[in-house]
Amino acid sequence: MSLARRLASQSSVIFGARLFGAGLIFLVQAFIARVWGADILGEYLIVVASVNLIAVAMPLGFHTVGTYFAAEYRARGDRRQLIAFLVRSYGHVVGMLLLVLFAGLPLLGALGQGQSVVAQHFVPVMLLAFGTAMVYVNGAVLVGLKRPFAGFFADTLFRPMIVLASFALAMGMIDPFAGFGQFLWLIGIGYALISLVQFVFVITGIQRVENTAPMRAIDASRWWRFAAPWVLISLASDFFFDIDLLLLAHSLSREELAIFGVCTRIFSLVSFGVGAVYAVTLPDMFESEAKSDRAAFHRKIGEANAVASVISLVLFTIVLIGAPFALMMFGPSFAAGAMPLAILCLALVVRAVTGPASMVLSIYDRPWASLPAVALGIATVVVGNWLLVPVMGLMGASLAALIAITVWSLGLWLTAQQMAGVDVSILQWFRTRHAARLPASGI
Repeated sequence: MSLARRLASQSSVIFGARLFGAGLIFLVQAFIARVWGADILGEYLIVVASVNLIAVAMPLGFHTVGTYFAAEYRARGDRRQLIAFLVRSYGHVVGMLLLVLFAGLPLLGALGQGQSVVAQHFVPVMLLAFGTAMVYVNGAVLVGLKRPFAGFFADTLFRPMIVLASFALAMGMIDPFAGFGQFLWLIGIGYALISLVQFVFVITGIQRVENTAPMRAIDASRWWRFAAPWVLISLASDFFFDIDLLLLAHSLSREELAIFGVCTRIFSLVSFGVGAVYAVTLPDMFESEAKSDRAAFHRKIGEANAVASVISLVLFTIVLIGAPFALMMFGPSFAAGAMPLAILCLALVVRAVTGPASMVLSIYDRPWASLPAVALGIATVVVGNWLLVPVMGLMGASLAALIAITVWSLGLWLTAQQMAGVDVSILQWFRTRHAARLPASGI
């Protein structure tokens, strides 16, 4: 089976699972809006955004390079380095959890957030952050070990099931705020347990890695050199909308925030379909680079971009048609998010067309090179929100996000061309196809 066909098939299964899980999440969010009100839905989305940002910081960036190093050590048969990497990664999660539990509430109070929804539900929020951070590390490593289903399904399938079951148990309480608190406790406990079960799959996956590489010093300095920039890249890309949601918390009403938050969750679902393509591709790309097979490396980038671009266009069309009907599940006021959501999904097409520049820069040992473009993107959304949201509301927020993602995607594409000499855009696919035709035609 060709790489393109395998990418399409594996990505389709993973995305299908994500779609099913997201359906459960949207159902829960719709119930929250209908049963407890849009204000509590807004509070819930702030909790989710806060949990994601805390969780991505807990491994100190090691989860962002887990797939890369797991793929490398698997390819080289270096189980000793892989185990050392995992000990360091999980140690960071546990150490940061203890630090946040000790200093988190005083810090929130010092920042004037002592009565925020995160402070009011601090322990269950931290429990959920711990489970999420564990799943980030587990999932990244399992994908690198060529077990993508085990890597993705904890978040795509089992987390939504935990959320739905937790809401079903908590919705019967008379006081919505008490029900919301119980809801967060149940999610936190359930997801922490799921993360520990997934950890068992990591242990079994390690045992399948060969231990034939010669003994050498632990790659600790190399891990940090890649992880430090990638935690910033991950925050700005994978959690861009969580940051944006918190930035907009003081510019939009709680109802508008809930509408925009639902739109960003739908966008995250759609973007997962494209992200899964690159996640499945990374081990193959690394093997080609490790073997100095540049032709295969360029071909795999091109095929991944082609598949990602087609998927992004198909998903954009589906969202354009189906978004008004999906948003009506949350109530009549949520119909205002249909056009902002369509604008957000255009950003997904931009990402797919410009390609996985940050990933390629890391493979070429230039992980820090992505940061200027990422910083430019964050600065653009801050300025865009300041200029557009007061005038255009939800439409302004979506336009600011689209402009920011376009700016940093083009910046990363140009950076990869200049520093790595690789065109990571969809143009690479056309080049490799043209090169393949020349020998066949005898030219």
